[in-house]
Amino acid sequence: MAALVLAGAGCAKKSTDSEDSSASGKDCVAKVDTKVGMAFDVGGRGDQSFNDSAAKGLDKAECELGFEVQTAEAQDGEAESAREGRLQQLVDAGYNPVIAVGFAYSSAVGKIAKENPEVNFAIVDDAVEGDNIANLLFAEEQGSFLVGAAAALKTESDNIGFVGGVETPLIKKFEVGYEAGAEAVNPDIEIQSRYLTQPPDFSGFGDPAKGKTAAEGMFDKGADIVYHAAGGSGAGVFEAAKDADAKAIGVDSDQALTADPSVRDVILTSMLKNIDVAVFSYLQGVADGKVPTGPTVYDLKVDGVGYSKTGGQVDDIASKLDEYKKQIVDGSITVPSE
Repeated sequence: MAALVLAGAGCAKKSTDSEDSSASGKDCVAKVDTKVGMAFDVGGRGDQSFNDSAAKGLDKAECELGFEVQTAEAQDGEAESAREGRLQQLVDAGYNPVIAVGFAYSSAVGKIAKENPEVNFAIVDDAVEGDNIANLLFAEEQGSFLVGAAAALKTESDNIGFVGGVETPLIKKFEVGYEAGAEAVNPDIEIQSRYLTQPPDFSGFGDPAKGKTAAEGMFDKGADIVYHAAGGSGAGVFEAAKDADAKAIGVDSDQALTADPSVRDVILTSMLKNIDVAVFSYLQGVADGKVPTGPTVYDLKVDGVGYSKTGGQVDDIASKLDEYKKQIVDGSITVPSE
């Protein structure tokens, strides 16, 4: 059974990063009795992407709502029983609600929530049924459409790439949206695509070496921009872009702020998937005594997804991207998701 790891968010600290909303520059509130557990996906806190975005929302809730928080880390190649054990261990330690980060927890959440009907659960990225389960879902294809359009507008070779961590229906949404956005700009653009692993092997979300190799192959074949939806493996995509004097597109977090400083200049933009907003919104409901259940979809209309402008590399095309956003929101453009 996986050992639990304290989050250690440092509740008395003030925010020093203008993009960090965990404390909003204010002292944190006094602790309350509510204990929140979070089970991370592969890569855990520090992946500079998916898990870190979820952690940001948890940190904000710890500070601004006074919750006691604890996190648990996933391991590469672990069995389903390990995910179930991790969730049950949080429950046994008195954490309620428990938030599972990532669709890999779908079966485990369904089982453990049913066995613990008095405990509330939330899962990011999948719709798991249950009276005590909230589903935090996103329109990843919409945000990916915008960065696909950005890639097509900025490429000089009319050849771009996509690296997916694991070939699942969820990550396919990123790929399909990206392709749709690029082809809206240039129907004849060449788009290379590769996945790092196949289910049930989820290590593709935490293997920078594989990410680098995949991106290197695309740059060697003429791509000059590569978008990744590969979690921690994206660090390798950025390294490959740096070596090739090319560009990359980040995912989930604004990676021009979170990636290693040595590669931030190669990040053209990032597809923002505001998991922190969804996590904090869910926990705000808990604090208000109205625990959310069922599905909530965070799309472009509510800024659940979007694109980043850090570094100024898309400033010259921002008006075009924002026009695409407007057309998606008003229904003029329907972005495919599969």
